[in-house]
Amino acid sequence: LGGGDSTGVFDDIETFANSFSPPASPELLIGAYSDLYSKFKAYEQQLSQKSATFREKLPEIEKSIALVRHLKKKKEDGGSVVTRYNLADTIYAKAEVDCSQGIVNLWLGANVMLEYTYDEALTLLTSKEILAKKEFKEVTEDLTFTRNQIITSEVNISRIYNWDVRRKRANLATRSS
Repeated sequence: LGGGDSTGVFDDIETFANSFSPPASPELLIGAYSDLYSKFKAYEQQLSQKSATFREKLPEIEKSIALVRHLKKKKEDGGSVVTRYNLADTIYAKAEVDCSQGIVNLWLGANVMLEYTYDEALTLLTSKEILAKKEFKEVTEDLTFTRNQIITSEVNISRIYNWDVRRKRANLATRSS
């Protein structure tokens, strides 16, 4: 009932409960699956946050790649780029960017900005994009698996509860006869 293993819906709860020594009580089984359910829900939350981060990060990387390609093309054409950039929340300035030097500064995070040639910047950004897409795919697959495990845990909890109710009713009927 744990780890990163897949949990399945069991067909015969009675057999499953009796496979333990001593046989597992319905309360124990429900408790175990409730614990598993809670762990899957916490993991789902973590994966959802990672997924949201990638959904923000990937378009930014793609936009950066497109911009560096645009600057590189302007350099090859011998032109410059006129742009507006943000000085403060509501203040923008117009600037002409000289593309002839073929240098761009990339913000790497943690208060680090480094200067790269256009080709170096494209290589770095492309490798970041490939890695981010790969990790996003893995997170999406893990999220799908985890959500399936949550559903399976819910089904198992319901089935154990219903089995216990049927068992108690049968015991009551046997005592009443």
